[in-house]
Amino acid sequence: MAEPTDTKDTSESDAGPNGNYAAARLHLLTRGERSGPPRRAELARLTDDWLAGLYDRVPTVPGTSLVAVGGYGRGELSPRSDLDLLLLHQDAPTQRLAPLADALWYPVWDLGIALDHSVRSLKETRGTAADDLKVRLGLLDARHIAGDPALTEQLRTTQLADWRAEAPERLPELHQLSQERARRHGELPFLLEPDLKEARGGLRDVTALRAVAASWLADAPRAGLDDARTTLLDVRDALHLTTGRATDRLAQEDQPQVADALGLLDPDALLRQVYEASRLVAYAWDVTWRDVGRVLRGRAAGGRTGRVRGIFPGRSGRQRPNVGSGPARIPLAEGVVEYDGEAALARTARPERDPVLPLRAAAAAAQAGLPLALPALHRLTEAAAPLPVPWPAEAREEFVTLLGAGPDTVPVWEAMAAAGLITRLLPDWERVSCRPQRNPVHRWTVDRHLVETAVRASALTRRVERPDILLVAALLHDIGKGWPGDHSVVGETIARDMASRVGFGTDDAEILATLVRHHLLLIQTATRRDLSDPTTVRAVADTVGSSATLELLHALTEADALATGPAAWSAWRAALVDELVVRVKAELAGADAGRAAGAPRRQPTAAAERLAMEAVRGGAPVVTLHTRPEPQRAAGADADRSDGASERGTDVSSSASEQVGVELTVALPDRPGALPAVSGVLAMHRMTVRSAELRSVDPVGQGQALLLEWRVAAAYGSLPEADRLRADLVRVLDGTLDIAGRLAEREAAARPRRRRMPQPPPPRVTVAPLGSSRATVLEVRAPDGPGLLFRIAQALENRGVRVRSAHVSTLGANAVDAFYVTDEAGAPLTGEAAATVAGELQEALRRD
Repeated sequence: MAEPTDTKDTSESDAGPNGNYAAARLHLLTRGERSGPPRRAELARLTDDWLAGLYDRVPTVPGTSLVAVGGYGRGELSPRSDLDLLLLHQDAPTQRLAPLADALWYPVWDLGIALDHSVRSLKETRGTAADDLKVRLGLLDARHIAGDPALTEQLRTTQLADWRAEAPERLPELHQLSQERARRHGELPFLLEPDLKEARGGLRDVTALRAVAASWLADAPRAGLDDARTTLLDVRDALHLTTGRATDRLAQEDQPQVADALGLLDPDALLRQVYEASRLVAYAWDVTWRDVGRVLRGRAAGGRTGRVRGIFPGRSGRQRPNVGSGPARIPLAEGVVEYDGEAALARTARPERDPVLPLRAAAAAAQAGLPLALPALHRLTEAAAPLPVPWPAEAREEFVTLLGAGPDTVPVWEAMAAAGLITRLLPDWERVSCRPQRNPVHRWTVDRHLVETAVRASALTRRVERPDILLVAALLHDIGKGWPGDHSVVGETIARDMASRVGFGTDDAEILATLVRHHLLLIQTATRRDLSDPTTVRAVADTVGSSATLELLHALTEADALATGPAAWSAWRAALVDELVVRVKAELAGADAGRAAGAPRRQPTAAAERLAMEAVRGGAPVVTLHTRPEPQRAAGADADRSDGASERGTDVSSSASEQVGVELTVALPDRPGALPAVSGVLAMHRMTVRSAELRSVDPVGQGQALLLEWRVAAAYGSLPEADRLRADLVRVLDGTLDIAGRLAEREAAARPRRRRMPQPPPPRVTVAPLGSSRATVLEVRAPDGPGLLFRIAQALENRGVRVRSAHVSTLGANAVDAFYVTDEAGAPLTGEAAATVAGELQEALRRD
C-alpha cells in the first residue's frame, strides 16, 4: 500500500502545529487501526483542531468565523480530499482579514493538501449562493470550526431558509445538472472503471439527495442509503491510499490493490459491492425525483409557484401531464391502479392472499410505462404470499408480459430487484446480480445484460411463433455466468430447472434449455465456418432439431448481440447469420413436414357437442361459463400450425402452456358475423381472452354450428354471468346492440386520459405456405389489447372472408393467432386474394 504523499517528512518531535498535525494524520492513515466512518470522523476532528489552532494563533478579528463546507463540512474527508473552507466575516476590512487568511491558507498549502477557499461576508455569501447552485449546495453542509459560532449559525440559518424558499425554482436546475453529469460519466453500476463521485449512482448523487431532503419538498427512501454511501466512501478511501492520488476513478489496474485493502476476495467482488451500492443510490434518486416532480406539478396546478421549469420525466424519457383537480385511480389490472403517475396497489388488493400480485403489478406497470410506487413495493415485499412451485399459469403469463414490455421493463425490473423481489421469485438470479463482465465488448453487468437482451427480444417477437419462450430464453441465456465452468453448459441445467419452476411444460423446458446451451451456436458457426459446406449445415440442423427452434435461436442470437454492445453486431455478422439460417431451414424442412404429418387430432368434447346440438335445434346462442382447475400439461403436446394440424383440431395453446382463467363455451348456428359478435361482447365486458378455438361442426346433420371454446379472465373486477353474455350476444346478432359503436365510444372516452404508451413491434399478418387443402391459413402476430380479436374478426368479415376455424393464443402481451378462412363459396382463397387480405388486415391493425 502506497503511503500518502501529501505530507512532508515530519515527525511528532517537529516544532509547531503543522508537524504535529502531519504526524498524527500520517499515523491515522497508514498505521491506525480504525478505517471507514470512524477514520473519516477522526481525520475531520484532527483537521478541525489543527485549523482552529491556526486561527487562534492570529490576533482576534471580531465578527469572523472559519467554516467547513462541502465534503469537509459533512466530515467526509478521504485521504486525498480537498479542504473546502470559507472565512466568513461581517464586513471586516480587507487589510484586517488578509493576515488571518494567510495564516490559514499557507500552512495547508505547505503540507501539500488541496484547498478550495474563499473569503466572503454574509451578504456576499448569500449573493454568490443565489447565483451559483454549486456554491449553494456546498453551504448547506456548513459546519463551524473556529471564531464566532453565532456568525456560522446565522449563515446556516440563512442558507437553509433561502434554499427552501427557492427550491421550487432551483431543484429542476439541480436535476438537469445531474442528468448532464450522468451523460458525461455514465452509469456507475455498469462501468468497468467507474467514477465513484460523478457517475450516476455515485457520491455526487448522494449529496444531491441530501439537498432535496433539506428543501423539505421530498425525501429519499432511507433503507440502505447510508450503508451504500459508506461503501462508496470506503472504496474511495482505499483508492486514495493505494494510489497516493486524489482520484475518484476506480481504474482496472488499481482494483486488485483496492480489493485487497478492503479485505475482499478479488476485483470482481469489489465491483459487485460498488455496483450494489450505486444501484441503491440510483434507485433512491429515481424515487426521490418522481416525488419532487409530483410536488412541483401539484404546486403549479394550485398556483403556489409562479414558474416550474420542467416536469421531471421517468427513465423512459416520457413526460407526464400536469395533474388537474386531483389524481384519479385508473384500473390497470386486478389489484393494480394508476395513481398520480405511478402504478400502485388498489385499495382492495390483498397481497397476502394473492401470490401473483407482484408479477401482475410489475407487468401492468411496464405495459403502461409507469414506475412502481414505492409504497406498493414495500407492501409487496413485506406481505406478498410466496408463489407455489411450479408457478400457476397466470404468474407465468404476467412474467412474460413484463419481459415483453420493451425498454419500460428495465426500471420496473430494477425497482423489483432493489426491493428483493427478483431473487425471491428467481433464487438463481442472485449469482448473476451485479456481476461484472471483463470483456470490453460487453456494455452491461451480467444481470442487466440479460434484461437488456429481453428488451431487444421484445422487438423481435413477431418473427417467432413462441414469443414467450424467446423472452424467457433471452432472460436466461447467460444465467450460467454465476457459476464455474462453461456458462452455456452450466446455464442449460439452470435454465431447465428455472423453466420448470416458472411453470413451463417438459417440452418447452427442453427448448429453453437448448436455446441457452446453444445461444452462441449461430454466431460462432456463421463467423468461423464455411457455410457452403453441407457438413456444417447438417451439424447445426442436428443440434437445433426443428425450424421452430431455429427461428427462436435466430432471434435470440440477434437480441443477445444487440444487447451486448455496438461492437457485437454489424450488417456483416447479420448477413452471415441470415445465410446460415436459410441453409439450415432448408435442411430441416423435410424433418418438420414428417413430424407435422403425425400431429395428434383433438376432437370437441361430448359436452361441447351437446351445446352445439342445442344451439342448432333452438336456433339461438348457448353460453356456459365455469371455472376449471388448471390442467397438467402432457409432454409432447407441441404442434406446428404451418402444416394444417390446427384444422384437424390441434390447439396450439395447449403446447404454449394452458392458460389460467375461466372456461367459456359459446355455441350458435353458423352465420356471418358470429365471431365478431362473440369477441365484441367479450371486449365490451372487459374480458381478456387467454386462448380460444373456433370450429365449425354438424352435430345432428341438420345444419352447421359454430363452437367457440375460450379461456377468459376479467381484466379487473369480476366476470359477468353467462346469462348476461348470452343476452348481449343475442342483441348484437339481431342488430339491436351496436357493439362496434359501444367499443368506439369507450375508446374515445379513454383517449384523453391515455398515457403515451410504449410502442410494441407492429402487427404482422402472413399466409402460411403449407396451411391446408380446405382453407387458407392466416397467421396473425400482434400486441394483445382490448378488442383485438373483435377488430381482426370484423376486418375479415368486411372483406367477405369466412372464418371456418380459429386458434387463438395469448402469450404474455403477444397474440399469436391462426385463422382458417375461405371465400363465400367455402373454397380456399387464391394466392393473390390471400396476399391481399393479409396485407389489408395487417394495415388495418397497424392503423389501430
